[in-house]
Amino acid sequence: MKKPLAISATLLCLRVSSQTLMPTIHLIEGPVGAGKSTFSTSLALRKGGVHIALDEWFATLFSKDRPDTDFFPWYIERKSRCLELIWQLTCKILTSGMDVVLELGLIQRESRQEFYNRILAEGFDFSVYVLNAPRDIRRERVQHRNVVKGPTFSMVVPDHVFDIASDMWEAPDECESTERAIQFISTANGDN
Repeated sequence: MKKPLAISATLLCLRVSSQTLMPTIHLIEGPVGAGKSTFSTSLALRKGGVHIALDEWFATLFSKDRPDTDFFPWYIERKSRCLELIWQLTCKILTSGMDVVLELGLIQRESRQEFYNRILAEGFDFSVYVLNAPRDIRRERVQHRNVVKGPTFSMVVPDHVFDIASDMWEAPDECESTERAIQFISTANGDN
């Protein structure tokens, strides 16, 4: 009879402690080639969380169907569908008590704000990391990844798509940075 009492007291303590530790979304953003996948993988290991990368989903689901022209309208529609599924999975993982490291390619302020609002509406904790490196370093990384098809399993990013995506990147402004306590990380030396 003593053992069941000890076990139920231990289970009660585990329940209480797991309820006091709120799982967190770690949102990783930055321009193409900034080192987001490398950083995200490392962060997920440190936090004991699940890393979910939009690029992996997108490449697996859609890369074989990629059109030769009108790439961006095709991409935006499919990205929206992937983000919705990723959000549903994220909520399930957080509910189970684990952190989630999200790498979603929210390259414009408006799309990030919409995602922040979604997180806040659900009452989840979150932190934001913005990675960056000079454009020439990022281009070299992407060209190398295109050749070796690195650990992100990303789709090939031609130079013209790299340029368009880089030009579309909107770094957080002062208002976003203040409201969200964003951690800015330079990956110029590859130390992320």
